[in-house]
Amino acid sequence: MAKRVRRIGVMTSGGDSPGMNAAIRAVVRACAYYHTDCIGYYRGYQGMINGESIKLNARSVRNIVNQGGTILQSARSKAFLTEEGRARAAENLKKDEVDGMILIGGDGTFRGGQVFSKEHGISVIGVPGTIDNDIFGTNYAIGYDTALNTVVEAIDKIRDTASSHNRLFFVEVMGRDAGFIALNSGIGAGAEEILIPEENLGLERLLESLERSRRAGKTSSIVVVSEGDKIGKNVFELADYVKENLPNYDARVTVLGHIQRGGRPSCFDRVLASRLSVKAVELLLDGKKDLMVGMLNNEIESCSLDRALKGKHNINKELLKISEILST
Repeated sequence: MAKRVRRIGVMTSGGDSPGMNAAIRAVVRACAYYHTDCIGYYRGYQGMINGESIKLNARSVRNIVNQGGTILQSARSKAFLTEEGRARAAENLKKDEVDGMILIGGDGTFRGGQVFSKEHGISVIGVPGTIDNDIFGTNYAIGYDTALNTVVEAIDKIRDTASSHNRLFFVEVMGRDAGFIALNSGIGAGAEEILIPEENLGLERLLESLERSRRAGKTSSIVVVSEGDKIGKNVFELADYVKENLPNYDARVTVLGHIQRGGRPSCFDRVLASRLSVKAVELLLDGKKDLMVGMLNNEIESCSLDRALKGKHNINKELLKISEILST
């Protein structure tokens, strides 16, 4: 028989993403609805190790659903990678009488939770929050939609300058291992080329495409580059290579960087965060553990953390074809 969960802990870990506050709010208010205490831990696993906790109630999370970032803050913890660090975290959870944890973050957060659960028997449920959207078991992660809209808005503004000065802009977006942001924002913003880690376009093909665009009468172009793209060492070397081989282009680089993480979450991310987090609370109260909640075909589902970590969230091949068709 599963141990009854009397008190639930919640934390955010890894890179912040818009909608994390909406997720925290939903966890806390779902706990209140089900008459269960909720404890928040500051700065992720490091806060668990240091005992940085706070009791949360429905009023503690008022007016945060529309805020970016995370009121619980986030951090990466080297100490949690050690058995000693995890033992200290478990001891602090025991002192706080926490029976289960809801972990809001990405794959690194879930790996830590999986090990922690096995070593110390703490029930954990993962809620995917990452703008890269590279978590298996969900169509969308919290923050991805907002990041996409931020990127598209930025590219729209860059295009105004590109058109005014007949320039070629390389716009680097986040996505070290996955090209979801680059592919979708590139299509949405009408980019001439999209470079992602999953597809190696190749330098020569890129040159041919840009030259073909120039001959077709295009006087300015946008190339969206995922930071993990493999055809150049970095976006600046890529731009230099194009300038050397296509001197007719006045090539510039814009790196959007952490601007993609900030800002008020979109309505989609607020609703997604709320749905996933309420389900996470209900799973813990039902005695479930070591699961991740996700949205598949607009339904809230769950899968094992092991499956979420080992599975691969693949790029949509139809979108790749669409991007090629629309770039002509």
